Amino acid sequence: MRFDSVLCGFIPEPRGRDGLALAMLLARRAHGRLTVATVQPPSWSTPGPARAEAYAWRAYLKEQAEATLAQARSLAGDEAEYVVQAGRGSGRGLVELARRRGADVVVIGSAPGGARGRIGVGSTADQLLHSSTVPVLLAPRGYAQDPPPAFDRLTVAYRRGPGADAAVARAARAAVALDLPLRLVTMVVTHGFGGGGATGPGAAVGGGGRRAGAGQEMLARLREQAAADLRVAARGQRRRCQVEVEVLEGRTIAQALRAASWLPGELIICASSETGPLRRVFLGDTSLKIVRAATRPVMILTRQP
Repeated sequence: MRFDSVLCGFIPEPRGRDGLALAMLLARRAHGRLTVATVQPPSWSTPGPARAEAYAWRAYLKEQAEATLAQARSLAGDEAEYVVQAGRGSGRGLVELARRRGADVVVIGSAPGGARGRIGVGSTADQLLHSSTVPVLLAPRGYAQDPPPAFDRLTVAYRRGPGADAAVARAARAAVALDLPLRLVTMVVTHGFGGGGATGPGAAVGGGGRRAGAGQEMLARLREQAAADLRVAARGQRRRCQVEVEVLEGRTIAQALRAASWLPGELIICASSETGPLRRVFLGDTSLKIVRAATRPVMILTRQP
């Protein structure tokens, strides 16, 4: 996986600047081309008396697009390319533009209203995360205010299953392309193990003490299996790049993520859902929880055969 062509969706708001700061960092690290795009509603052609109104609307759209791209240019400079894309929805417009331009990744900021340093999924991200034919990279809110000077490491959220090894292999190629170390993490969610009215696997065993003991035994087996899965997944990639593995544990995915150490220039990679369409991004429940809990940028890969 390479990043020769980086496409950034930009709007003249803080979230647009967040996405652009991340896209600039990625394009610079990968020595790739940066294209900055603003998506506007399509204009229409109307005969008769309404023609003047349609002309005024087109002039307004052109003025807004020029102002938006001028702001982007003031941030990214003249090395990037700046384009206007028509589309019924920003996400759909970026999907079409990425297809036409042969982009390797689409980068955007977070929806407004969320906590600083976290990722919010709005309508644009939702469209991309359920239809993009290239990976989608999301910047946390406020990323542009204090961006890292460079990327430090790629971390892959790994869960054994169909497509998981392909995602690790693609992430390893990305690590090589970006000259970064790779970390594979898997999460053991402990909620539901043991007694105390818990729900989940541990609650299926009768008797308070027996139930707690069985739950802890099952949890220990899960830890061992998770560690073994990571070792197997990492084994085939160590000839390509530096790889480390780590089992994260918590009552929830968010708590497990908080238990890990995160470098300032970390980038998280998640696979698409196994039930989504091939060669498209399709955000599953687990990846969505990771996106919402993450404090670093998250890239969602397309599902591969």
